[in-house]
Amino acid sequence: VLTLGACVWGWCRLRASLPVLSGRVAAPGIGAPVPIERDVYGIPTVRASSWDDLAFGLGFLHAQERFFQMELQRRAAAGELAQLLGAGTGGVLIDLDRKMRVHRFRERARRIVAAMGPAERAALDAYTRGVNAGLGTLGARPFEYLLIGGRPEPWTPEDSVLVVLRMFHGHQDQTLAQESALGVAFDVLPRPLAEFLGAPGTDEWDAPIEGGPIAVPPVPGPDVIDLRRVADVGPAADFPLLEIEEEVSGSNNWAVAGTHTKDGAAIVANDMHLKHAIPGVWYRACLVWPDAGGQAGRTWRAVGVTLPGVPVLIAGSNGRVAWGVTNGEVDGSDLIVLNLDPTDPDAYLTPDGPRRFEHCRETIRVKGQPDVALEVRATLWGPVVDADHRGRPRVLRWVAHDREAVDLSFERLMESRTVAEALDLAARSGAPHLNFVAGDADGHVGWTILGRIPRRVGYSGRVPTSWADGSRCWDGYLAPAEAPRVVDPPSGRVWTANARVVSGAALEVLGFGAYDRGARAGQIRDRLLALESATEPDMLAIQLDDRARFLGRWRDLLLGVLTPRAVAADPRRGALRRHVEDWGGRASIDSVGYRMVHEFRLRVVRAVLSPLTAPCRRADPRFRLGVFHQTEGPVWAILKARPVHLLDPAYRDWDGLLLAAIDAMLSEAASGGAPISARTWGERNTVRFRHPLSPAVPSLVAGWLDLPEEPLPGGWADMPRIQRPGYGASERLAVAPGREERGYLHMPAGQSGHPLSPHYRDGHAAWSRGIPTPLLPGPPTHRLVLVPGSP
Repeated sequence: VLTLGACVWGWCRLRASLPVLSGRVAAPGIGAPVPIERDVYGIPTVRASSWDDLAFGLGFLHAQERFFQMELQRRAAAGELAQLLGAGTGGVLIDLDRKMRVHRFRERARRIVAAMGPAERAALDAYTRGVNAGLGTLGARPFEYLLIGGRPEPWTPEDSVLVVLRMFHGHQDQTLAQESALGVAFDVLPRPLAEFLGAPGTDEWDAPIEGGPIAVPPVPGPDVIDLRRVADVGPAADFPLLEIEEEVSGSNNWAVAGTHTKDGAAIVANDMHLKHAIPGVWYRACLVWPDAGGQAGRTWRAVGVTLPGVPVLIAGSNGRVAWGVTNGEVDGSDLIVLNLDPTDPDAYLTPDGPRRFEHCRETIRVKGQPDVALEVRATLWGPVVDADHRGRPRVLRWVAHDREAVDLSFERLMESRTVAEALDLAARSGAPHLNFVAGDADGHVGWTILGRIPRRVGYSGRVPTSWADGSRCWDGYLAPAEAPRVVDPPSGRVWTANARVVSGAALEVLGFGAYDRGARAGQIRDRLLALESATEPDMLAIQLDDRARFLGRWRDLLLGVLTPRAVAADPRRGALRRHVEDWGGRASIDSVGYRMVHEFRLRVVRAVLSPLTAPCRRADPRFRLGVFHQTEGPVWAILKARPVHLLDPAYRDWDGLLLAAIDAMLSEAASGGAPISARTWGERNTVRFRHPLSPAVPSLVAGWLDLPEEPLPGGWADMPRIQRPGYGASERLAVAPGREERGYLHMPAGQSGHPLSPHYRDGHAAWSRGIPTPLLPGPPTHRLVLVPGSP
C-alpha cells in the first residue's frame, strides 16, 4: 500500500509539473492581456501589446516548458553545477565548475546587467518576471527536481546573460585550444614545418565568398626535417579516431538573392550544428506585437527559433527580413604569456612596470559534500588560466570577459526592415561571434559578423605571446562600420559553413580562428550557383546533401593501393575493394564502402602526422592533432609527393604505410567475428539523444527520458548534412521574408522538456527523416491568456 501510494503521489506530482495550456492566468507585471495559442505540435503564437509584454510572455513559456534546461545553462556558465547535481563520477562536475569559475562569469554578468540601457534592461526585467511567473504557475516544481531533489531558485536578469556567456564558451573554446597547440608547434618544431602544418590558409577546397584559396606552404625538405635521420620519432600516437578531427561547433547558412528566386524575394536557409540534447537546444515560437515606432496600426510577426533563457529570436523571419547564424570561428581570444617579475613571484611585467596579481577567492559548493575553495589569479588583461609547456603562466584575453561582450540589442533585429538595417544591428550587438546571413523581401542578401571584433595591434593572435613590452595589445573594438561585410555580391548568393568567408585585409581583421575546411562550404556554393530559380524545397535538398565529394580522392587512393598483388596477399583486402568500388558516393547508412574510406582517411592522417608532431607531444602531453582543422592540405601534399624524408621509419615505403592503415582497419572491423559486410556506416553513425539526467537515474527511467538510438545518414565533416552520433543539425529552416507560409522548420525531439507532454518527441521523426514541416504554427488547439493582476 505504501509503495502504491508513493507511486500514485509521484505520478500526480509529475502530472502537476506539466505546463498550463488553457485558461486564464493572472500575471503581475504586464500592461495588457497576452494571449498564447498553441498548435497541434505545441508551437506557440504569443500576442502582446508592447515589447516588454512580449518578452514576459516568451519568458513564461520558456519557464513552463524548459526551465531545467535554463537551469543547467546558467549553472554551467557560472560554475555551479556541483551545487545542484553533486560532484559527479570522479569529481567531473567539480572539475567543470573549477574550469568555469576562472572566468568569474556570474560577477561579470552582474556588471553587464548594471551597465544596460533603460530599454534593454526593461525588456530583460520583463522577461525575468515572465520566467518566474511561468515557474510559479506550475502545479509542482519541474519534474527534474523531483528526481534530483531540491527546488529551483528564481530567475534573475544576470542568469540570462550567463546563458549567452555559456554560448560564448561553447562556440569559442576550440579557438583557444588551437592557439595553444600552435604555440607548442611553433616553439618546438622547425619553423618551416610548423608553418606547413599550421598554415592559416587551407587548400584547394576553400570556398570563401570573397577571395580564393590560400596556397599551402611548400612541403619541407630534408634540410628542415628528415625522419630517417631522427634518432627516435617515438611510437605512433594512438589518438582515437574521434580526436583526429574534432567537432567544429557550427552550422550552415546561406541566402539566395531575389534575382535567382521565383518571385523576387530572397530565400534564407539555416541549419545550426550542435551537440544533440533532449530537450533540443531551441524553442520554436511565433511572436506578434504592434509597431510602436512605425506606421500606425502596423503589426509585426516574427517566427523562428528562440533560445530558452534569453528573449531573442535567434533565427527566423519578421516578414521583411529573414536571418540565420553559424559559428564564425573568428579569433576572439588570445593567450598572453606572462613575464614574471624576477624579484617578486606574485607580480608580472606590464608596459607600465611590475604589477601584482589580484587574488580572488571562489567557493564551489558541492551537494552532499564540503565546499571546495578555489583561488583565481587575475591580471589587468584577464585571469590566469593555465601554464604553457615551459611552465610559464598564461592569461586569457577574451571578448567574453568584457562588459561590451553581451547586450540584448540583437532582439531589435525583429524590427529590421532591410538587409542593410539587419547587418548594422548585427555588427553593433554584443554576442558570440557568429556568421550572420540575411535576406529581405526586396531580394537583397548580405553577410557580416555578429558580435564585437577586437582591434589587435602588433601581432596576428595566431600563437600565445607576451604583452609585457607594450608592442602588442588590443586597442578596443572595431566600430560597426569597420566590420567586414558582403552585400549583394555579383553571384547573388552568400554562404557560410564555419570556414573562412573572406580574404586579405578582412581576414586579418577577423583573425585566424579555428576555421573548418572549405569542402562543405564549396559543396553548398556549387549547388546554389546551379540554381537559377531557387525554391524552399531546393534549400532542404542542399541541407540534406550527403554526397561524399570530399572523400572521392581518398577512395581513389585506397583503390590504388589495393592492387591485384596486394589483394592476393590477404583475401580480406579483396572484400574491402569490392565494397569500396560499390560505395555509392554518399554517407548512407547501408554503405560499407563509405565507412571504410572515411576511416581509412583518418588512419592515414594519424600515421602521416604522428611522427612529425612527436616533439609537440613530448613537450606538452595536452597536445592534440584534432584541434588542427586544416590538416587536409599538408597531408595530401605529402601523399602526392611521397617524400621519403617525411615517412615514418617504421615503414619501408609509402604503400607500406597505406596498407598498414588498411589492415589495421580490417582487423578492427573483424573484431567480434562479424563480416565486413556488417560494418555499415549506419552501425558507426548511430545517433543518440540523451537527457542530461539519464546517466544518474535508473535505466528504466533513463529509457523513458532518452530517445531511441537510430542510424542516420550524413558525414562527420565536409558535406552539408553533418551527422555524428552525438552531434548534428539542431534545426533546419528556410524562408523567404513575406512568404513565411511557404517556409519550413524542423528540429529534433519536440517543443516540451517534459516527458509526459505529447510534445516531448513529436517533432523528431520529421527531423530524422528530413521531412519539411511548416514554419508557421498551424490552427490553435489550446489558448491561454495571461492577464494583469496578482496570482
